Amino acid sequence: MISWFRHAHRDATFLRRLAAAGFVLALAVGAPLGAAHAGKYEAIVIDADTGEVLHEQSADVQSYPASLTKMMTLYLVFDALESGKLTLDQQLPVSQHAATRAPSRLGLMPGDTIAVRDVILGLVTKSANDAASVAAEALGGSENAFAEKMTQKARQLGMTNTVFRNASGLPDPQQHTTARDLSKLARALYKNHPKEYRYFATESFTYRGATHANHNHLMSRFEGMDGIKTGFINASGFNLAASAVRNGRRLIGVVMGGQSARSRDNQMATLLNAVFARGGRGRLPETVIASAENDGDEPAVVETASENTETQMAKRAVSAVNAFSPVGTAHAAPAAAPRVDRAEKYTIQLGAFSKQAAADKVAANALAKLRMKGKTVQVAGPAKDDKEKLWRARLAGFSKGEAQHACRTLHKKHISCSVVAPSGIKMARS
Repeated sequence: MISWFRHAHRDATFLRRLAAAGFVLALAVGAPLGAAHAGKYEAIVIDADTGEVLHEQSADVQSYPASLTKMMTLYLVFDALESGKLTLDQQLPVSQHAATRAPSRLGLMPGDTIAVRDVILGLVTKSANDAASVAAEALGGSENAFAEKMTQKARQLGMTNTVFRNASGLPDPQQHTTARDLSKLARALYKNHPKEYRYFATESFTYRGATHANHNHLMSRFEGMDGIKTGFINASGFNLAASAVRNGRRLIGVVMGGQSARSRDNQMATLLNAVFARGGRGRLPETVIASAENDGDEPAVVETASENTETQMAKRAVSAVNAFSPVGTAHAAPAAAPRVDRAEKYTIQLGAFSKQAAADKVAANALAKLRMKGKTVQVAGPAKDDKEKLWRARLAGFSKGEAQHACRTLHKKHISCSVVAPSGIKMARS
């Protein structure tokens, strides 16, 4: 506990967030609340394959993980699945402790049982705290014991500034992490559990008649994004760990301390788009990010309705980062957007594969799942500048609405996809 207070003393942001959560400190500290980092965020972007840091801002500032904690809960569940300790159909008991966790919840009752598969989907989509405790008790005997296992695993993964005290991310003054540590966890999930990683692309989950939508709304509007987790408590602000792949290159980003879910999402989109646009040429210049910050906390959202103040701010910020918009189809978004022939068709990208046969199989399977007439398979060969020779699987022949609906349908069937705009729309460079 003393060590925790020392960290808090050194970090005014940490104290400000602690006060916002309603925690009372029985210790006088010298740093004024909200001093050094007031109004700022913590962020990091890394290359998923190499771990290279491509952008960072206050990445080692301690903060509360909120529901990003569930990334570690899921990591240990995935470990248990691979070791055979758990199976997807295995029914786990629901205790009084689990059933009475604070919302968000699936509404589990004491004495219920729930399948491991539903625990996973409940954590990914609903961010269900009762499901998190069920997993913790199944694997650790108690949630406290499981939290110790979480911290031990964090150390194994190189997360040196992280301590877990529960499986859900509900407020606890001793539970803390950093953007850098969470990027390591997100990368470990992708690298060490590639089969299970697909769950993070689940758009919605129906359990006992109730449908729960995934809280990561960027998956429906950011090209190539397929996960991974959002989080919020008063003490942390709005957090997001995300991963996206374009042209065979995957980035992982973490943004913590957002003022709203929308501004957090837009900040993430701005960062990832700008890094993708650099094409692997080193770190993102700080001046790019500063330009986005100076125009408010909605740096790159694009409105299509009235020209209100928020829209104007967004357009100025978009211009400051070379019009790299977070829109899922990766449109450039200058003040005067190009007109598009509505007859042009959208496509759905399903992934990039090292063998053509694999791309053909995935595309054919996805088309069969959709059962939509007039749609075709497109498999494109490796591009000249590919670092790896990859075959890209797509489905073609969609209107914009059809493509969005089809991608939602595929996500529900645990098939990753992203909507790609027609060539008539200027695309962001990547």
